[in-house]
Amino acid sequence: MRRRTVTPAAGDDSQYRINHQIRIAQILVIGPDGDKLGIMSPDEARNIAAEHGLDLVEVAPNAKPPVCRIMDFGKFRYEQAKKAASSKAARVDLKELRLRPKTDDHDMETMVRKAKGFIAHGDRVRLVMRLRGREQSHAELWLDKLAEIMQQFSDCAQIAQPAKIEGKMITGTIEPISGSAPAQAPAPAETPASDDK
Repeated sequence: MRRRTVTPAAGDDSQYRINHQIRIAQILVIGPDGDKLGIMSPDEARNIAAEHGLDLVEVAPNAKPPVCRIMDFGKFRYEQAKKAASSKAARVDLKELRLRPKTDDHDMETMVRKAKGFIAHGDRVRLVMRLRGREQSHAELWLDKLAEIMQQFSDCAQIAQPAKIEGKMITGTIEPISGSAPAQAPAPAETPASDDK
């Protein structure tokens, strides 16, 4: 079988040494089926890999001796990239939106729209209401107000953390309803700004 050699592309940030990049005297070789083939020179291992039309890949450089595996490196790299992409897609971001107790209706509508955009994208949203001066003496009133605001998302989100008082602010967190798939629409491009009105 003709030998097929994979060479990392320019700019490839792979941490693996493959084929002729492996220059250490002795290595422990794992065959394509996962069986230990024993300790041998890289040349011997490369010959075995060539017979299978595969690559010799160093998978544990710090072992003594280093461990190399005979595999299809192109397929391995593709699967690693696929896993990384899947892991990234599964990660849920926490977005924070800030508001004031006396935020006007227009700004409130804008904030709700942004929050719903984040929810549709699959992110959690933390609402933060900052209290100043005398507002702090009426914290319970503003606590109720934030709870009411959070109810505006009942059609698309569930409460992850109910509204609560934290020092000089009141916070609450909402998240997509369990089992609902994130929309394919892109996340809002704007970074939410503080409303200091």
